[in-house]
Amino acid sequence: MRHRKKGRKLSRTASHRRATLRNMAASLFQHERIETTTAKAKELRPYAERIITLAKRGDLHARRLVAQKIQDRQVLGKLFDELGPRFQERPGGYTRILKLGNRRGDAAEMSLIELVH
Repeated sequence: MRHRKKGRKLSRTASHRRATLRNMAASLFQHERIETTTAKAKELRPYAERIITLAKRGDLHARRLVAQKIQDRQVLGKLFDELGPRFQERPGGYTRILKLGNRRGDAAEMSLIELVH
């Protein structure tokens, strides 16, 4: 039984999974949309939404908490200068996942995850 076992392992160790989510979140915030597998997109969504919620707060403590997860200073600046204020009135649901079909090489189900405007 998988009681209290939240999240997908994505065939990675814990540290690799953490690094993957950090990199995907940084790419999502930088480009505002990325194409990835559906499983990775579904794992990324709550991770990214928590970061945006912190960016909406905009205080120093929130910035330091986000800086632990997003090491790229330009992305961090964009989060707090552009994305936080943009989603200020929105109570959640900052991302959208659109299914694209299967990848040609290995038939993995692909999705587009993007920030809602």
